[in-house]
Amino acid sequence: LVGSEMCIRDRWNTIPDGYQTELTTLSNGKQVDSRIYPALQDLFDAMRADGIYPIVREGYRTTTDQQSILDDKIKAYEQEGLSSLLAKKMASEWVAAPGTSEHQLGIADDINADKTKSTNDEVYTWLAEHAWEYGFILRYPKEAESVTGITYEPWHWRYVGAENAALLNQSGLCLEDAVAVLQRIAAGETVTG
Repeated sequence: LVGSEMCIRDRWNTIPDGYQTELTTLSNGKQVDSRIYPALQDLFDAMRADGIYPIVREGYRTTTDQQSILDDKIKAYEQEGLSSLLAKKMASEWVAAPGTSEHQLGIADDINADKTKSTNDEVYTWLAEHAWEYGFILRYPKEAESVTGITYEPWHWRYVGAENAALLNQSGLCLEDAVAVLQRIAAGETVTG
């Protein structure tokens, strides 16, 4: 695993102050980091060639956008009758706090279906089989919630580069586990299995 694409941003690893990215605006008005745009375009072209029609429902988010989404999720849980404390806890399982979301880097996309032509299940199935070929990984897989801190999201895809995505696909590791292995190797530990 190589390159800056492997950085983790989550509740334990925040975005550095002053971080900036060059953005490309998509046809639906969403934005992504310009460095991932060619790979994203190739991914979408391949899906369309297979009769699957995706859209980027969410791309880059500002800190203000991220806070608004978190606040809305908390409010929704409170309206369901949860206490403020429990609503915040539940919301944090679905929405990253500002400063910890990969959406704020522009390298994570929520990919759903153009519902006039495809279903979300068709999109998610195709992505699960092929997204790694274009440098994208399922960021929050099933069975990894305790490691990632986020509930399974079949729509949330993170760009890590083609070489890294191939290695992660082959290993079956989530991003946090892969980076932990790299850190152990860098520290001189022998890693087996």
